[in-house]
Amino acid sequence: MVKNQIENLLRKFKNLKIAVIGDLILDKYIFGKVERISPEAPVPIFEIEREEFRAGGAANVALNLKSLEVGEILLLGRVGKDSEGEILKEILRQRKIEFYLIESEKLPTTRKTRVVAKSQQLLRIDRESKEPLKEKETENLFTVLKEFDPDAVIVSDYAKGVITKYLGDLLRKKIEVPTFVDPRPQNYLSYRGLFCMTPNLKEFSEIAKYFSLQGSYIETAPILREKMKLDTLVVTLSEKGLALVREDIKHFPATAREVYDVTGAGDTVIASLTASYIASKDWIISCKFANLCAGIAVSKLGTSQVHPEEILQTLDSNL
Repeated sequence: MVKNQIENLLRKFKNLKIAVIGDLILDKYIFGKVERISPEAPVPIFEIEREEFRAGGAANVALNLKSLEVGEILLLGRVGKDSEGEILKEILRQRKIEFYLIESEKLPTTRKTRVVAKSQQLLRIDRESKEPLKEKETENLFTVLKEFDPDAVIVSDYAKGVITKYLGDLLRKKIEVPTFVDPRPQNYLSYRGLFCMTPNLKEFSEIAKYFSLQGSYIETAPILREKMKLDTLVVTLSEKGLALVREDIKHFPATAREVYDVTGAGDTVIASLTASYIASKDWIISCKFANLCAGIAVSKLGTSQVHPEEILQTLDSNL
């Protein structure tokens, strides 16, 4: 992509309104070191040096839109009435993200705790509930979404209960703007008839199995797109880039020079792809831009965002 094309695209982002609905996650990182083995059992002793909280899941999608300087963003989802929920909301307030959240008295905020030594993840500890949102709660979120009147909707599904078949029906029947989905295979029926879906290769293969499709994604992707009644299917291929599936398949090779950590890379892809398509209405430009952003994201440790200056610097270094 040429630099002035990207600069023009970034300028257009300031005029966009994008809503994100999905599962919010609080990512906790415990950084430290391992230098000895416990005398009590044959296990390493981890010495904590610092702790850090980051917004993950749908919240990270919203933060990626914010870092790309999208004009207006609304985040919708669920948290628990607990300290983790308060931390998440404070992160969103600090980044000036508008949000409307269902606050549950009995369900916890989803938390993923990662233990990291010398940039190596040693262990992940999850606390979560996957209870589906009640229809009334879904209707409350949807009412706020409609009032926001976005240019596009992003569905960020981490299979923690916010994304349901009922929500999918509402989005399909009562939202006229494009809806982009970062999917989880078990919820595939929730996405049928929506605008665009962005599975990774593993997710794609699992969804294809529900339709008894066998063979490589090159053979099965056009069929799956038709069966899912999607306008567009974008399959992310890790170190091989991504594939745009419409009437035919176009491949876009990866731009990452080094893959450091893929945590949250799908959040970056769905945010950058949505913003760039709504701004340009051009799938080629949008896939190239999303590929570029994903390459920057995977070069960072943990849940992170991509900023315009990084994008332009990366373009300069590739010239």
